Amino acid sequence: MAVTAVEAGPRVLTDLIPWSNGRAQTIAREGVLALTGAALVGVTAQIAFTIPVISPVPFTLQTFGALLVGASFGPARAALSLSLYLVAGVAGVPWFADASAGYAMASFGYIPGFLVAGVLVGALAARRGTDRKVMGTVGLMLLGNVVIYAIGTPYLATAANLDAVTALEKGVLPFLVGDALKILLAAGLLPGAWALVRKAKGQDV
Repeated sequence: MAVTAVEAGPRVLTDLIPWSNGRAQTIAREGVLALTGAALVGVTAQIAFTIPVISPVPFTLQTFGALLVGASFGPARAALSLSLYLVAGVAGVPWFADASAGYAMASFGYIPGFLVAGVLVGALAARRGTDRKVMGTVGLMLLGNVVIYAIGTPYLATAANLDAVTALEKGVLPFLVGDALKILLAAGLLPGAWALVRKAKGQDV
């Protein structure tokens, strides 16, 4: 049976990082990557502002960070990174939006959404190489955003006592333009990174 380029070579961008192959080195590598991914999402969450009249949900780069971790880390590493981000934030690490922590905010439901969406995006990137082409990346990011909204918006409705229409007006509609811009950014960044890798190696990966 023929082996595809994705199966034969690096499956996601973090596979390109050179590491030693010993057991201790592998554990250290995965720990470093988990911390790096969680920290990246935490940093993007601080690029935030809230307009209470429009929505109780902060406008952030957090979604972009979570989906970028998913696509570049793959499903297992994304699960570790985003689980660490979620658990540590609930435990008190102030790296949710606006340096917040805990789960007593109406927008908390979007954070588990990051985890589910990141793992899904990572699986598609790893198994199908979806992040290596512009249109594939656009589709990947769209799917990730839909998953995040599907989990976060019902939580918002319950936590803030909103009906379904108001929850959409507060938790989805204000963010669509920003999400479109972040999708375009990812559509340039991820395929661009793979193009640089191919150029550097002088071969298909």
